[in-house]
Amino acid sequence: MKYVSGEILTVDGLTRGYLSFNDREIVEFGKGCCPKKPVSKGLIVPSFVNAHTHIGDSFIRKKEIDLPRDVEALVAPPVGLKHKLLKKATENELIEGMEESINVMIKSGTKIFSDFREDGIIGVCLLKTALAHWKISSIILSRPDNMIYHKNEIDILLNLSDGIGLSSISDWNINELKKIVHHTKQKKKIFSIHASESIREDIDKILDLKPDFLIHMIKASKSDLIRVKENDIPIVICPRSNAFYGLKPNYKLLKKIGNKILIGTDNGMLNPPNLLDEINYTISCFKGFSKIDLLNMITYDARKVLNQECDILGSNSKAEFVVLNKQTLKPLYISV
Repeated sequence: MKYVSGEILTVDGLTRGYLSFNDREIVEFGKGCCPKKPVSKGLIVPSFVNAHTHIGDSFIRKKEIDLPRDVEALVAPPVGLKHKLLKKATENELIEGMEESINVMIKSGTKIFSDFREDGIIGVCLLKTALAHWKISSIILSRPDNMIYHKNEIDILLNLSDGIGLSSISDWNINELKKIVHHTKQKKKIFSIHASESIREDIDKILDLKPDFLIHMIKASKSDLIRVKENDIPIVICPRSNAFYGLKPNYKLLKKIGNKILIGTDNGMLNPPNLLDEINYTISCFKGFSKIDLLNMITYDARKVLNQECDILGSNSKAEFVVLNKQTLKPLYISV
């Protein structure tokens, strides 16, 4: 039996105590002093959930390419530089890049990640190949190979993945988009989409799609954000990715309105998918969110939105937690 002790992040806030655990599960959640010498002391939190990644483009990090700092030029389908590079990459390049990012996530405390996977059916299969030998859970949101609705293709994608994750309404013919959404909802799968990232997009058209969660919403107006909150739709923020493009989110406004917020690391070609780096960057550049606010976003809040197990850090729950230095958020012990 092993022990960790310190402040434990629970759904009700911080509690001082300890966990006893073996390789598979937590045996006891205790309050007060630890009965035996712990293997680590610090801030004990559930393992992390990365709510938005594109790890398929991780291989691009290795290339000595001066990436354009323009959203359309770099990532807009089908002619953005990223998509051109994806088409040229070998399967081995793609898989090795994804495995490197998976390794980064595991070593920094992430247990679950939600990935927008490009390149249609082949793209999903390549991600599953990359995942085969790693102890991490994935929520795969696929997308059609071309920007058009084909029933058979969407059927296969929805059988292979957890849902559909698309670029933005600005990239799509709205009628094709609605067909994909209708099909996805019929299968009771997740639908998510990037929204108002570099330009403000029509909030009525976005809400008509009934997304399960939205990505970015940087250029959304106050009234847009209020509408999103009224519809109880979470927003995933990706601070370092936004900074790469020179985009400045208004996190104070999101907090003031009370939008439900999750955190993602976005494109693997821009940054390794380390959520602690994302949190430290957010703390250093934006006021308004405390460390505990941000840690809740990548643990309990994200698990609830993505329908993952929320009854964690209790007796008989899985031994999936991270011990952090409370000041620096440096991982001291990872059990995932």
